[in-house]
Amino acid sequence: MATTQLQGQQTNGRATRLMRWAAATRGMWRRFWRLVSLYMPKRLYARSLIIVIAPMFLLQSVIAFVFMERHWQTVTLRLSQAVVRDISAVIDLMETYPHDADYANIIRIAQDRLLLKVDLLPPDPLPPPGPRPFFSILDQTLSSEITRQINRPFWIDTVGNSNIVEVRIQLENKVLRVFVRRSQAYASNTHIFLIWMVGTSLVLLMIAIPFLRNQIKPILTLAEAAESFGKGRPMPPDFRPRGAEEVRRAGFAFMQMRERIERQIEQRTAMLTGVSHDLRTILTRFKLQLALARGKADIEALNQDVQDMQSMLEGYLAFARGDNAEDAEHFDLRAYFDKLGEEARLRKRKLATTITGNSQVLVRPNAFARLLSNVTGNAFRYAKAVEVSAVHGNGTLVVTVDDDGPGIPPAKREEVFKPFVRLDAARNLDASGTGLGLSIARDIARSHGGDITLEDSPLGGLRAVIKVPA
Repeated sequence: MATTQLQGQQTNGRATRLMRWAAATRGMWRRFWRLVSLYMPKRLYARSLIIVIAPMFLLQSVIAFVFMERHWQTVTLRLSQAVVRDISAVIDLMETYPHDADYANIIRIAQDRLLLKVDLLPPDPLPPPGPRPFFSILDQTLSSEITRQINRPFWIDTVGNSNIVEVRIQLENKVLRVFVRRSQAYASNTHIFLIWMVGTSLVLLMIAIPFLRNQIKPILTLAEAAESFGKGRPMPPDFRPRGAEEVRRAGFAFMQMRERIERQIEQRTAMLTGVSHDLRTILTRFKLQLALARGKADIEALNQDVQDMQSMLEGYLAFARGDNAEDAEHFDLRAYFDKLGEEARLRKRKLATTITGNSQVLVRPNAFARLLSNVTGNAFRYAKAVEVSAVHGNGTLVVTVDDDGPGIPPAKREEVFKPFVRLDAARNLDASGTGLGLSIARDIARSHGGDITLEDSPLGGLRAVIKVPA
């Protein structure tokens, strides 16, 4: 029992230490990236250049390291082994034929066949070792190979003449001096690889830098346009969406947003003007009716004006409030069309409805119901027969409302979407009308990313086409 408790305590201790280590690691990682972000450039152009240059630099560094480590050193090692093997063969020939006093034939063979210039020097001490050059693969490789294959005292000079390597080897009663071309013992064409690597990098940078500048310039232009709009200044005259597709989409979205904001400001201004005018008119009637009030008929007229004012105020509030704060949910078109059929029976109107595709659409339900109610309400008010069709597919909902009413002239079909516009010549005006129904409907449609258009109807009246993403 005690052993089990001890093991459990040890396990809990290890788990606690592991959790502490993980927390410390996450903290260090966050501090590291906080430090990196502190010193990173803040401009998009500089960051984009880093994104292009950093992988290129890392990739070429890895390639250069692998090349130096594997190819350059391997080739240099093989060449140095071959040169030392030739020198070792010359030494073996001299030791095998010691009767040849001047070694003329051996020297001739070494020069003609092995491309080695061989001299015999007096048996003087070898020169003191010179300073080794920094990062000299040839010096290290050649020294190790002479030690391994010949194993005699030697002296080499790889620094003096850039094209010649001098090797001196101490023999029994003489010193063998050998001059070797550097290219025989060293991979001397490495600089070509480095030049190609650096050259291609410069060419890529020369292409990437103007390309990045051209891609970032539209973003900067868009930022300037947004800043100008925020300060109440007009949009730059040369502004238009350009650049990559995502930047173009952002530019078009900004232009649409600006148009919607300006349109809402104009509508709110017109609403305030209309409110002040309509309320002033009713208040004037109040004063006159109060001054002349003598009986029940005058009181009923006052009540009617109060109801008219209440209706107008509700319309103003609905127009000003909007429904942008409502969350998107599924809206059942079939259920709404059933309610629409009941309304048509109460109003004694003919109604025909059709639905193509899924009847469930993703919209803001209350706002979308108000949109359909405003459009179909106008059709019920001014026509005897109404047809409503809905087509839902490919992410788009198209609702078409046709009626056989008097219609609207084509020249005035955009004008009716403005607040407080009433076309008395086209349609009879209800006493409670405020001229905001179609304005509210179009605002709701555009807030969903769609729109409303008016056309001629096959029934002889007006066709309203509602098109929204769903």
